[in-house]
Amino acid sequence: MIQNIGKVTLYVNNQEEAKKFWTEKMNFVVRLEQPMGPEMKWLEVGPANDSFTTFVLYEKKLMEMQNPDTNVGHPSILLSTDDIQKTYQELVDKEVKVSEILTMPYGSMFHFYDMDDNMFLVREDR
Repeated sequence: MIQNIGKVTLYVNNQEEAKKFWTEKMNFVVRLEQPMGPEMKWLEVGPANDSFTTFVLYEKKLMEMQNPDTNVGHPSILLSTDDIQKTYQELVDKEVKVSEILTMPYGSMFHFYDMDDNMFLVREDR
């Protein structure tokens, strides 16, 4: 099932400015920077190269275009698993509300909702 709290998404106005802040002022390192299409990139920063938990720096306007229901006023929580199919099935079996599994070039993931309809994301990290 869930092994770690893997990532916290910080919705930012400008990804490059946020990258500069976290790396230059807070001494974080870029853990992953990968294109997600012509106008987007996945950008993770963390306190060290070997730290597991990272911040995903994601532009507010892009998230609002992708998913207008996302509250970009607060961080999103991404939980990590090493077996997305097994975790998905365990939650389905427990009658947890889930989305379909989405497979992207940077990983497979799905949303689930708690009892108050708060949305969380589970992502497979390998």
